[in-house]
Amino acid sequence: MNKTLVLSLATIALLGTNLNAESMYTKFQALEDEMKSLKLEVSALKSAKKIANSKIEDDEDKIDAVEVDKDSEEAQEDEEKMDVEAEIEDIHGALSELNKATSGNHLKFGVDYRFALDNMQYKMADGSEENNDAFMTNRLWINMDWATNENLSFTGQLAYNKAFGARSGASTGNNFETFDWIANENAYDDTIRVRSAYFLYRNDTFFETEVPWTFSIGRRPSTNGHLINLRDDDQATSPMGHAINVEFDGLSAKFSFDNWVNGMYVKFCAGRGMSNAAPKFAAAPYSTVDSGANPDIDLIGLIFVPYDNGQYAIATQYYFANNLIDDSDGNATTPGFDTVGGLHSATINFKTNGIGNEISNFLDDTTFFVSGAMSVTNPDGGKGMLGSAQRKAGYSAWAGLQFPSLISDYGRWGLEYNYGSKYWRSITYGEDTNIGSKMATRGSAYEAYFTEYLVDDILSLQVRYTYIDYNYSGSNGFFGNTTGAAMKIADVMDTPMGNIAGSVVDTAQDIRFYLRYKY
Repeated sequence: MNKTLVLSLATIALLGTNLNAESMYTKFQALEDEMKSLKLEVSALKSAKKIANSKIEDDEDKIDAVEVDKDSEEAQEDEEKMDVEAEIEDIHGALSELNKATSGNHLKFGVDYRFALDNMQYKMADGSEENNDAFMTNRLWINMDWATNENLSFTGQLAYNKAFGARSGASTGNNFETFDWIANENAYDDTIRVRSAYFLYRNDTFFETEVPWTFSIGRRPSTNGHLINLRDDDQATSPMGHAINVEFDGLSAKFSFDNWVNGMYVKFCAGRGMSNAAPKFAAAPYSTVDSGANPDIDLIGLIFVPYDNGQYAIATQYYFANNLIDDSDGNATTPGFDTVGGLHSATINFKTNGIGNEISNFLDDTTFFVSGAMSVTNPDGGKGMLGSAQRKAGYSAWAGLQFPSLISDYGRWGLEYNYGSKYWRSITYGEDTNIGSKMATRGSAYEAYFTEYLVDDILSLQVRYTYIDYNYSGSNGFFGNTTGAAMKIADVMDTPMGNIAGSVVDTAQDIRFYLRYKY
């Protein structure tokens, strides 16, 4: 088999990879070029076959006139003929598989299925305990990508996430369960929803300047962002997972200055987390509702990466979210929301992919990061936020280490720790931690995990342990005084609201095992 045929089979293997929006068009162009090359080779080999057959006929005509070793020559000619026919057949097979994989266009599908088993234990503020020894879930993501040309592409993802069977304690009236920010992140039902759907435009110049840029709008890929993606074994999305990890609809524009400084870019983001609009069959469908309704929840943000050379990276993020909400009556089953104010958030982090330079293979393959974040409340008209009518600042620190397995060839170990102060508030409700967002913790969170790849990067397993020790309540609540108020856990029993101590978590732990198939 010649080099071209080997390249053909490699091309088919390439189709099994998960193409992303940034590179898919380029890869499919390469595939199309390869198909053209294969077709040319088929033509050339057919010509060679004709020449070989012609040579055989000529030799047969001359056999009486030329003395040759007939048996040896005929055997060689037959062998050449068979080689040509076999190679043509192989190349036709490669072309057929290539056409099947591409379906004759630039559409690419992929699946990501995960079975997870969680053992969750809670200690409440009144000393009581809650638990679920074996909570099993199915999570399915269906990925789809389409490259129109080198400048324009589409990416989408359908998803569902549900408990085995049906959850007996689930209520269809619980608005928190299907809140838009976490619609695909919590184990609810088997409804397939849109997790992301957006188009991406890219160009190498911006108004005739040598500044590559992109523009995108739609249902954003805004969960499992930078740094939190490491333990989730996912490619990072745009946001920094320290401060934001929710689904939302919006737009973004990114401008790269890599020509001047390694990896430098700035990205502007804007989104809407809730729309104020009347019902479809109201007198004025979808009109703004002024009486007793919440205004639009909007977010604007800026991501600035001043340096990233592939090994060392520094990144910053700022956002402001306005018209944030909380439960107005304290009833989580049928909540009514009140607008309580806005929130400023700022994050800075440092990450190194490889410690030192060729000190050892182990350190070269080790990742370390440290991140710091701050949040500042902006109460609306004297309304309380996080238990106070005044502006309050909160702080959080986070550090993590991921390194090669010492017991297998491809496994990865990870260790993480994060701390949050009394008034720390992140918007990380979509984080993939069933006992509650560890990044939102007002207190300390500890985590250790091991990821092992069983079949290439297609089938993997992970064991993860998460322990959260809360110093203050409200870590996983919203933004006002109802679910978001920060009360010292040790003092909850002594407050006038001591009767709620049985619903305030003091410590929580989760032992998770999963099997995951990605292709």
